[in-house]
Amino acid sequence: RSGDGVPIPRGGSDVVWCSLPRGRERERQCRTQSQPSPARARRSFSPSPTRTTTQARALSSKGLKLEGGDAGAHLKHFKIYRWDPEEKQEPYMMTYTVDLNDCGPMVLDALLKIKNEQDPSLTFRRSCREGICGSCAMNIDGGNTLACLSYIDRSSKPSKVYPLPHMYVIKDLVPDLTNFYDQYRSIEPWLHEPEGAESLKANEGSGEYLQTREDRKKLDGMYECILCACCSTSCPSYWWNADSYLGPAVLMQAFRWIEDSRDSITKKRLEQLDDAFKLYRCHTIMNCSKTCPKHLNPGKAIAHIKKRMASLH
Repeated sequence: RSGDGVPIPRGGSDVVWCSLPRGRERERQCRTQSQPSPARARRSFSPSPTRTTTQARALSSKGLKLEGGDAGAHLKHFKIYRWDPEEKQEPYMMTYTVDLNDCGPMVLDALLKIKNEQDPSLTFRRSCREGICGSCAMNIDGGNTLACLSYIDRSSKPSKVYPLPHMYVIKDLVPDLTNFYDQYRSIEPWLHEPEGAESLKANEGSGEYLQTREDRKKLDGMYECILCACCSTSCPSYWWNADSYLGPAVLMQAFRWIEDSRDSITKKRLEQLDDAFKLYRCHTIMNCSKTCPKHLNPGKAIAHIKKRMASLH
């Protein structure tokens, strides 16, 4: 409208407010916001072509972000949880900048690039890089998942990476899974041979036990669990009672052995779970099923255990 301030874009991000009085369209009294123009910004913040990796690491150690770069660069900021028990410093978030045009598509690719090129002290677990081992489980942008299966959010919003929540931290993104594996060991996750088991073997001495296709199919959706602990660490009941509640991952593994037709201690397994905390702390919040990177349903397995438990009473 004539006589009003009209925003006119100049050079991309700058906004110029121009007043256009009636009858004096050629006379413009303009003022620009204090933000520098893109040209000035590039001159001020572009790294020198000869900047070395050592210099970049020095900036990162001071909590500075390395910005700028080639005109075609797609820069992405990652805010990563840092804590070293050997340093007398509270946990903090450090920001790293990665060019997505020179990086793989997964969050794990970005973490490896940061560790290899910017900060070798960054610590995290990883192994298979294809969603099989469960080593790289962490909290990415608010959800528990595997870094090797999580695509990088290519928007301008910084991505935040934390260790699995409500777990003791060994260093940076490495959680202490001692209690988790102790709970897993407590359910005796192996096959107990029944008396006269030799009659179940396909061939004497072969070590294989016969099972119908129908019985084998009952194990689908449970044996695929990779024990990454994403589900257990997303469960509020596990946060509150990690010392007594077994959690979704371990309970689903327990049901995997309860449901196995080749196992001989089904009743004993159920009796071991007949506890106010081990099993019944599950309140069907269902965070476990929503966050599982393998798309399994621990909540359903827990419900089946509760149904089977009714046979004991």
